[in-house]
Amino acid sequence: MSQFTNATVQKEANIYYDGKVTSRTVFLEDGTKVTLGIMLPGVYEFGTDGPETMEILSGELKVLLPGTEVWKDINGKDTFHVPGNSKFALEVFTLTDYCCSYPVI
Repeated sequence: MSQFTNATVQKEANIYYDGKVTSRTVFLEDGTKVTLGIMLPGVYEFGTDGPETMEILSGELKVLLPGTEVWKDINGKDTFHVPGNSKFALEVFTLTDYCCSYPVI
């Protein structure tokens, strides 16, 4: 989906790693929460409370998902899933645009 209809946007930004990773939270009509963000080059680790689906819209990066030892290369568009109550690592090489979805529980 390239756009969201009937959504509410939280004005305050989510800012991580001294501003190198930022996002805005969007609440969809059905209660689904998504974040739309940008990551600058760097190495990051994030923890999850619940499951997440991360859609890379553009960028060049590597991701190390929980329970794996091999980094996954991403160049351009891709999607990966992160289980709840876990951590994942990212090594971002170029400006990266992303959308992260959190299912309604």
